[in-house]
Amino acid sequence: MSSVAEVAAASEPVSSHAAPARTKIAYLLSGYPAYSLTFVLNEIVGLKKLGFDIVTASINACDQPQAEMEPVERAEQANTFYVKGAGLFAWLKAIFSAMVLNPLGVLRGLYFTLRLGGGVIRIFYFLEALIVGMWMRKHGRKHLHTHFGGAVANVAMIVARTFPITLSLTLHGPDEFWDVSKFYLREKLETASLVICISSYGISQLMMLCPSSMWHKLVLSRLGVDPKKFAPARRSVHPGPVEIISVGRLVAAKGQHILLAAFERLVSEGRDVRLRLIGKGPDRESLEAAAARLGITNKVVFEGAVGIGRVRQALEQADIFALPSFAEGIPIALMEAMAMEIPCVSTTIAGIPELIRNDVDGLLVAPSDEVQLAGALARLIDDPELRHRLGFSGRMRVQESYVLEQSVKGLGDIFQCRL
Repeated sequence: MSSVAEVAAASEPVSSHAAPARTKIAYLLSGYPAYSLTFVLNEIVGLKKLGFDIVTASINACDQPQAEMEPVERAEQANTFYVKGAGLFAWLKAIFSAMVLNPLGVLRGLYFTLRLGGGVIRIFYFLEALIVGMWMRKHGRKHLHTHFGGAVANVAMIVARTFPITLSLTLHGPDEFWDVSKFYLREKLETASLVICISSYGISQLMMLCPSSMWHKLVLSRLGVDPKKFAPARRSVHPGPVEIISVGRLVAAKGQHILLAAFERLVSEGRDVRLRLIGKGPDRESLEAAAARLGITNKVVFEGAVGIGRVRQALEQADIFALPSFAEGIPIALMEAMAMEIPCVSTTIAGIPELIRNDVDGLLVAPSDEVQLAGALARLIDDPELRHRLGFSGRMRVQESYVLEQSVKGLGDIFQCRL
């Protein structure tokens, strides 16, 4: 099996600007690699190419079958420490070592954890934090980084309260902005030395939620995609159904029920269309039931979760990309579709208007409005020239502001300046 270093060496360098070898960072993630965390994998591998010394830990096991992984994903999996998979003996050893080597820190971390409340689950967070802290000590790491503001960030926060390390977070939103108490957002902002936001919208929400004395911690660092990997496929006006594709977890926030309702309108109006939904999640059963109730089962394909290679293949066949989300940060799935010159329809929420300018780089509609959504999709179905114009402009937008190479370099510069 190839090592991460071998995979990186075989690829083009991200930048000639290299970080000093002493820049050591530990990443803590929920499940890594993962279908929904390809952008994190790209970030980590990109930083390694820049010279950063990064080790990764994951609370949960990887959710992808080996057969569906690309070589770089398999290499990352082989070099990741899995907290829950470490085994009882390793857990007991790490907990005992932490108590012997860092007794005051353990007491401080336990006190902080108990003050958070929340019952037994918080104690498990504390124990996981001890495992992670000792893993960092073993690898000589003094800085921990994580993405999102949920359970894994809770563990990371407790690590920083227990061990002599610093913490940074990348917050995507919007869930943690809406329920500050549930996500312990204020405690995380107080604990972290650096908080990275992927959108100006995200920074604005944190500015609203924390005192101005903390604003110096907030930094904008946009995500990006590789326009070489996500390159336009040859498209022409062809007989047969116009294919609409949507990529994302099957959850309420993605608005797929609204998409099905809008799609049924298109079918009832006599348009020859097909819809493909790529992703897995708790809403699949209800979405399949809705498709049956609407009488469109024969025109809707549920692909399930697939690897990034199969996502690219599916996008190459698509005419239109739709993501009618209710809540988002800035979706990578939209960037990937735009990079491939697929005209996109999405909603006017959160950071999406920072990516898509309405009627310039794609079409934006009000969230939850199936009539508007159906109208926007109908415009694209009926006007191949509009599809071409918006698709071309969408790729230009990505190349101007959302290129992976530049976003990783910018993040590297932030780490070097702030750590």
